Amino acid sequence: MDVQRVTLRKMTPSEYDAATGHREAETARELGKFMPEELAWERARQDTVRFLPDGLDTTGHHLVVAENGSAEVVGNAWIGPDPRQAAATADSAWLYDINVLPAFRRRGYGSAILSAAEELVAREGWTSLGLNVSGDNEAAIALYRRNGYDVESMSLRKSVQHAPGTDNN
Repeated sequence: MDVQRVTLRKMTPSEYDAATGHREAETARELGKFMPEELAWERARQDTVRFLPDGLDTTGHHLVVAENGSAEVVGNAWIGPDPRQAAATADSAWLYDINVLPAFRRRGYGSAILSAAEELVAREGWTSLGLNVSGDNEAAIALYRRNGYDVESMSLRKSVQHAPGTDNN
């Protein structure tokens, strides 16, 4: 696979709308595994409002598209302060979202976008970049591992059913 390079630039309003729609749909799809679809969509929209109260212009957040050497948009990313740290002490950035457009997948652009995001993080003075990934997203996990990311924590879940005819008393 060729080593790709990309340049990041701020999203336009229409690119932001498209990226937000895609991100909310993916979030709702993931949350829909654990809750009703309507509630999953509501939660996805609430997260956008909570983390991006000023949308594209939310202070401290970088909503960017990645362009290849031919100036084609190949993907996008959302990088901001680590939500697990207090704002006054935040030295870690968070990769809230990364997306390689379907026509450009499996060509090295995921790694290129990660590399460009890491450069942005370093320029901003952050010392690390964290992220979450769904445990069943094997392609994304492989991408992050290839690029030097380590597992920091892990959540596990098992669905259990109440057996009919049993009493909780």
